[in-house]
Amino acid sequence: MKYGIYYAYWEQEWEADYKYYIEKVAKLGFDILEIAASPIPFYSDNQINELRACARGNGITLTVGHGPGAGQNLSSADPEIRKNALAFYTDLLQRLYKLDVPLIGGALYSYWPVDYTKAIDKKGDWERSVEGVREVAKVAEACGVNFCLEVLNRFENYLINTAQEGVDFVKQVGHGNVRVMLDTFHMNIEEDSMGGAIRTAGPYLGHLHTGECNRKVPGRGRVPWNEIGEALADIAYTGSVVMEPFVRMGGTVGSNIKVWRDISNGADEGKLDREAQAALDFSRYMLGNRQTY
Repeated sequence: MKYGIYYAYWEQEWEADYKYYIEKVAKLGFDILEIAASPIPFYSDNQINELRACARGNGITLTVGHGPGAGQNLSSADPEIRKNALAFYTDLLQRLYKLDVPLIGGALYSYWPVDYTKAIDKKGDWERSVEGVREVAKVAEACGVNFCLEVLNRFENYLINTAQEGVDFVKQVGHGNVRVMLDTFHMNIEEDSMGGAIRTAGPYLGHLHTGECNRKVPGRGRVPWNEIGEALADIAYTGSVVMEPFVRMGGTVGSNIKVWRDISNGADEGKLDREAQAALDFSRYMLGNRQTY
């Protein structure tokens, strides 16, 4: 397995100087830096080339996370929105190809966060989303990108809340590069068993996000990491494991993720770095070696 971290652990906005974080995570010992898709459509070819060169030069693989806006919703009942979403993903995936990005994950089948003041049509949205993801999958396949559909908790989305729903959706889409993405934070809310959810995803699991129930780094809470490690071994998972902690208040990130207290306990950047490195060591030990910590 390769281990990574999401850049927003350190940041408060959905964009940043990714070259800075590539160099940082390389020094900390990570294999992967996950970045946000939001600024990528606005990059020039020169910016794309520089970012790709920086990642290659530091031995870092880039992965991308995205929370689609309402105008990028592949499940929308409005055909113009679905058309816009297809155009958005087509452009984005072609840019990810240029960046050597092997996967994108998130609520790519819908939008995030959901506006629950509006009526929910899960059945209709599911069918429209399957059709839309199927079309996008063709573009993703041509670009060499796995399209990973994140299973989210009920408070953030309604379409895919469990590993079983994720597998059912992916099977219905029927493209090998469309995979299930699990996240321990969301699994803790929705699943009867962490290990059971991973085994349910099985060969369809394409990406794993990790973090504690309160969004701290792995190893600072009560998530059953030994159980997770055993389940990953049972399905012979060799893919990416990217921690996605959110510990800082403020900015668009803090608002969207609902961080209403300083979970970092006033940590400066140096302490955040040390916590990330310790969590990386913990993750490799628990999920790779599968020993009781």
